[in-house]
Amino acid sequence: MNYTKITLFCYLCSCLLAPKALSQAQNIATQLGYPENAKLLIIHADDLGVSHSENTASIAGLEKSPVNSASIMVPCPWFPEIATYASTHSNADMGLHLTLNSEWINYKWSPVTAESEVSSLVNKQGYFYAQIDSVIHYAKPAEVALELKNQIKKAYAFGIDVTHLDAHMGTAVTTPEFLAAYIKLGQEFQLPVLLDKHMRLLKDERIQKLLTPKDVLMDNIYTASPKDYEQGMEHYYTSVLKNLKPGVHSLLIHLAFDDDEMRAVTKEHEYWAADWRQADYNFFMSEQCEKLLKQHNITLISWRELRDKITRAEK
Repeated sequence: MNYTKITLFCYLCSCLLAPKALSQAQNIATQLGYPENAKLLIIHADDLGVSHSENTASIAGLEKSPVNSASIMVPCPWFPEIATYASTHSNADMGLHLTLNSEWINYKWSPVTAESEVSSLVNKQGYFYAQIDSVIHYAKPAEVALELKNQIKKAYAFGIDVTHLDAHMGTAVTTPEFLAAYIKLGQEFQLPVLLDKHMRLLKDERIQKLLTPKDVLMDNIYTASPKDYEQGMEHYYTSVLKNLKPGVHSLLIHLAFDDDEMRAVTKEHEYWAADWRQADYNFFMSEQCEKLLKQHNITLISWRELRDKITRAEK
């Protein structure tokens, strides 16, 4: 995965908190029934559906650890397995990891929409492009919007009670046009979408006009970088939890086992590979993780709460 070229529109950037965003963060806490100074966190597993290993480890995390949310990649080969789990476990907080890339070397997937309708989204082999840059260069915004909408519709057809939307590799938020489609889909299906406070700093009037009080903006979205991985996942996650400030935050992780399947999927990738995902699994299944959450008075919240109490609130 190449996260290094994601632009300001992506959720992986960071900057100072704008006053409007601070006001909304406090409002989110009180709307959910928490004090204004509460430390609210979603521990969120990405990439469900990509493999059996990813599904199995993520389900274990959801059932036996503080991991309390996840998102599903609808176009991926192991989507039916995780869709069956989601449809039969109504309390599972499952969103959609809206997908426009197929980044692994020998393991690929294609749009759920007929290729004739979204030809700008695929390479000569009929698969999604591997790199974000290729999507930005070739993809037509209308076809991006169509494909993402069809991924949502397919998830509902499989019986998934979708709690939110987010973006695989951040691709769906890398241009103003893609970002507008992403926000509009959330509003159409009354689903919160993963965005952070930087949306209030963007000077694009189209985006500012789209945002409403029902669009949830996170204070921070944390995810490990290659540098963090090299220094040790335990060190990175311990630092995040120890230094978490009051507000609404999301911590994005990837759970899978370092097994033959996942090593084949992530072949020749130095980062976000099977060993990275096993390290994530090991930390969040540990007693240390539980202790850190308690020691630092961190309250876990879910996308379902945000969806039902804010995005779908009647007032």
